[in-house]
Amino acid sequence: MLYIVECSYNDSESEDEWNFFYSQQKFPALISVTGFKTSQRFRAIKEGYPAYLAIHTIDNTKVLNSEDYHLKGGGNFSRWQKNISDWHRNLYETEGIAPATLADQRLVISTKKIDFSALGTRFSGTELYAVGLEKHPEYRIIYSVPVEIAKLFIEIESVSVYEPMTLQLQSLIT
Repeated sequence: MLYIVECSYNDSESEDEWNFFYSQQKFPALISVTGFKTSQRFRAIKEGYPAYLAIHTIDNTKVLNSEDYHLKGGGNFSRWQKNISDWHRNLYETEGIAPATLADQRLVISTKKIDFSALGTRFSGTELYAVGLEKHPEYRIIYSVPVEIAKLFIEIESVSVYEPMTLQLQSLIT
């Protein structure tokens, strides 16, 4: 199951500090929550979508209601909350864990399958079906693709493209 959090941040003066907090403090705390398997953070390449996206692989919906999750900062941005906008949270059922997106790749998110065959290549996407929280969009498919391929999709309205801000963190607890 994937837990996806999207948001924008509307204070340029504190944005670097917020990003440091989120990537260096909040993320390591979340990956230590029992039931979190992977976590990775992204920044949008183009406007029109939430500026930031975090994808977490979790065991099930109970993880987000656990005491461990709340004790380690889940659902709480304290002093940053007033500057967070366009905030969305979704739970998606999928097979396996979230794909890791490397520094030389981009995360392409679409509400429809993308046929890459015209480019002479194939990429398998990870299909996501909304099962909790906002449940919108109901269906998404995500691809980790090379930067050059991702550039071809930046201007397509129904496709969002994100660059990784962090490596994918993986839980040491199995």
